Amino acid sequence: MPAVQENVTKEIVIERLKTVNGPDFTGNIVDLGMVSEIFIADAKVFFSITVPAARAQEMEPLRAAAERVVKAIPGVAGAVVALTAEKKGGGMEAPVPQRPATRPVPPAAPAAAPRPAPHAPASHSQGKRGVPGIEAIIAVASGKGGVGKSTTAVNIALGLAANGLRVGVLDADIYGPSMPRLLNIHGRPQMVDGKVLKPMENYGLKVMSMGFLVDEETPMIWRGPMVMSALTQMLREVEWGPLDVLVVDMPPGTGDAQLTMAQQVPLAGAVIVSTPQDLALIDARKGLNMFRKVDVPVLGIVENMSYFLAPDTGKRYDIFGHGGARREAERLGVSFLGEVPLEMGIRESSDAGTPVVVSKPDSAEAKIYRDIAANVWGRVKEERGAAEAAVPNIVFE
Repeated sequence: MPAVQENVTKEIVIERLKTVNGPDFTGNIVDLGMVSEIFIADAKVFFSITVPAARAQEMEPLRAAAERVVKAIPGVAGAVVALTAEKKGGGMEAPVPQRPATRPVPPAAPAAAPRPAPHAPASHSQGKRGVPGIEAIIAVASGKGGVGKSTTAVNIALGLAANGLRVGVLDADIYGPSMPRLLNIHGRPQMVDGKVLKPMENYGLKVMSMGFLVDEETPMIWRGPMVMSALTQMLREVEWGPLDVLVVDMPPGTGDAQLTMAQQVPLAGAVIVSTPQDLALIDARKGLNMFRKVDVPVLGIVENMSYFLAPDTGKRYDIFGHGGARREAERLGVSFLGEVPLEMGIRESSDAGTPVVVSKPDSAEAKIYRDIAANVWGRVKEERGAAEAAVPNIVFE
């Protein structure tokens, strides 16, 4: 008979964490006040460890040790542990004392500069570690919520797949994951060799989302470092396999999670989704400027809910105005990728988990998304070609 899993409690987790030594063996991380509030959902444990900012990089073994002891608790299905350098009391206002060195430590030899991947755009991916098996990563973002970003992202992904590419989707919206519903995927991802997660699949897409790991009704009350740790695990600890492109459905807005994702992930480019009205375009401009500041190419702007066609008369109504995103793209010098109508069928098919690109592949709306996907991929190739052309060709004679 299989062993009965224990009910995992915060008290059990805390007792195990007391076996983890603090920095320089100065007690344990619990008594030193380094452990944040512990959050448990679906037998998965989430918490952060506060460390001195100046020593954050060398504290990775401590984080790994804490994660390891928690994962070893019977009944724990997984753990997300993040380091944070925010001062929060518990003796952490002052730096943790360092042990005196017993002998001089020779300086480390300077590390060789990493060589860029053969197909990676060198100009904006330097210093960012790629994801094995993924040729290009595209972010779909918006300056605010409510503009149909996730519906656009999933239909662009399906459009890329319909155009013959191998495609994955990462749902990076930790607080409001929507891919499980949009793609009608249920269940939990499986572990591969006890090390990485196997992505869920439907409609030819490989998909990972926090919505697969916690119940839809579970509130995600997390600090920024925990969000980033979860995103990193979903990106780098998943067996994506060979993919031509990974579409990342970014959280709405331009907060820490979005900025850190843009800074740490080798994005081939970003797609900005907006509606036509001026207020939405102001927020879209913020998102566009964020990517530009971290040297991520903006592939272009999609105008969602662009117009409405009356089903009985076919008459066009520009409910939110029209052409605002196109004019904004021209003003900012970026590509206009296409406009998507305000269409009841798009909403209904999305709510039903059968996106229009797969449920009505011959419809006008599906063709719009496939054309947008083709424009996006064309821009990726343009950016890649420009980046490769910018790298000097050194010849030794």
